[in-house]
Amino acid sequence: MSFTNLLVHVDDSDRCGERLTVALTLAQKHGAALTGLFAQSDSSGAGIVTRKAGPALTQAAQRARELFEEKAREAGVTTRWWQLSHGEYGHVIAETVICSRYVDLAVFGQHDPEDSRVPADLLEEVVLNAGRPILVVPHSGSYPQLADRPVIAWNGSREAARAVNDALPLLKQASSVLLLAFHTQPRAEGGGTVPQVDILEHLASHGVKATQERMTIASMTPMDAVLSRASDHGADLLVMGGFGGYGGSLFPLFGRGSNTRQILRQMTLPVLLSH
Repeated sequence: MSFTNLLVHVDDSDRCGERLTVALTLAQKHGAALTGLFAQSDSSGAGIVTRKAGPALTQAAQRARELFEEKAREAGVTTRWWQLSHGEYGHVIAETVICSRYVDLAVFGQHDPEDSRVPADLLEEVVLNAGRPILVVPHSGSYPQLADRPVIAWNGSREAARAVNDALPLLKQASSVLLLAFHTQPRAEGGGTVPQVDILEHLASHGVKATQERMTIASMTPMDAVLSRASDHGADLLVMGGFGGYGGSLFPLFGRGSNTRQILRQMTLPVLLSH
């Protein structure tokens, strides 16, 4: 299992360059091709009415493409360019979701209310509906190294299992992997027997040597605990299930999806999300 085909969301925002750097670094490391997808909201009424890109959006796309191609040449990465036909709200969301389904991993930026060029809920919709792992780059900071010291947020959920499997190409190349196993309360005695499943054993079968820490959630939310421990560990990537995460029947204290939204608001390091 490896990454051969990556996508990076491109727009005319100030943080686009950092996203490109992260995506190109991944492409180099894995020998993958990189698709640049220009998707941005159109601020001109004409573009929205005619379903064609207005002059401002056309110019923004040109600037973004020039930046993308310049950085790709410098990195020596094989690329292709995709561009949405216009910037109407629903079109940007729907087409971006569809495009993200045709790659192994898609790189997006954390929504920044102060410098946004896309619908506020674009990232959530992509994570929820693309069916592919999404790597989210924070809207501040620089990340020249990625996935050397990843942390996995693990609770045994479907989404967490998908995230771990989707992240295997990154985890295999890491020098240190920490798995945080979360519980909202101490384990009850009895309740029947279950097979002795072990996520560390599964990772080891793929050549990933990880250490595990068990954490019981008490006074803080799961995501606060994850971010705090990731910081202590010096992590450069967080791997977790998205929109399912720690909600549902296993952990009824937390609303479904609430932890993913908290991470998307408060993230302090790149996050790989799978749903």
